[in-house]
Amino acid sequence: MAISPYLKLGFYEDALAKGRHRDIVGGRWDETGRIQMRMLEEVGVRPSDRFLDIGAGSLRLGCRLVPWLEAGNYWATDASRDLMLRGYELELADKPRLDPARLIEDADFAFPGIPEDIDVALAFAVFTHLPLASLAAALHSAHKRLPHLRMLLFTVFLAPADGFAQSHRQKDGVVTHPDRTPFHFREADVTRLAHEAGFSFEVRSDRLPRGQVLCIARPKD
Repeated sequence: MAISPYLKLGFYEDALAKGRHRDIVGGRWDETGRIQMRMLEEVGVRPSDRFLDIGAGSLRLGCRLVPWLEAGNYWATDASRDLMLRGYELELADKPRLDPARLIEDADFAFPGIPEDIDVALAFAVFTHLPLASLAAALHSAHKRLPHLRMLLFTVFLAPADGFAQSHRQKDGVVTHPDRTPFHFREADVTRLAHEAGFSFEVRSDRLPRGQVLCIARPKD
């Protein structure tokens, strides 16, 4: 299986040295940030919610969400803390609203240092570049580590079961693959993993950048 480019040695250091902190999180900075905010409001996220931004990157969402949430309600994780700090330095207008100690490096979805009373977590365009096993790990960890979680939102690429083994062209034209990035999954497999981790599960038909779909997992107990 081909490795995700985000996991290659020196990927973040090279990109940051070239000033590409916006590009490496997928581009479409303003457009995608607006879509993410609208999506969160539509599913019922409130300013009073304590929010975890999983795979926050250079704070494309965080620079909009931090001033919208009540003070102290934003936490973020990413495989690269340096990438988050670059976003903090260059993209966040009101820096006193976010303690940089809340930007936590976490490549394994273990959520170290994240408080238990998180209400909502989002992993946007994270599992599009990681294999299904990473999604399974994140679901199990979130259920165990975040007992007050109301909903876990994440996006994936899906492919029809009868065409899963081949490359698949998504609605926005992106070609996804079963064995390399960008990855696609079967809806049945994602549903099974969510249920095994202790979540109820639904897929929303929201049209998101590059043809991703929105998945909503809610604890069953």
